[in-house]
Amino acid sequence: MTRVKRGCVARKRRKNILTLTSGSRGTHSKLFRTANQQGMRALASSHRDRGRKKRNLRRLWIIRLNATARDNGISYNKLIQYLYQNEIFLNRKILAQIAVLDKLAISEVMNTIAKREN
Repeated sequence: MTRVKRGCVARKRRKNILTLTSGSRGTHSKLFRTANQQGMRALASSHRDRGRKKRNLRRLWIIRLNATARDNGISYNKLIQYLYQNEIFLNRKILAQIAVLDKLAISEVMNTIAKREN
């Protein structure tokens, strides 16, 4: 069988993995085997946390809307119910941004919706 020289291919593969883990500390960025394990773990964590980030942001928006709604005398679920009944189709992200940036505008919206329902 003929000899296959893979020096540059193997070196390139190892160098890519070591570049991926260059921000790690100690052995995790220096030695190939532990760097490879650390790199696989980092990629798995980043994949998992991309989904978690979306969930956490939605929870934050709901918390902000609930606090703003309770300041205006209604609960969060009533706020969402009133918004749908009045066909105001703003999502939670936009409503939460309005609540943070312009408290007068969001309180006016909530008071208007609450008056329509009563």
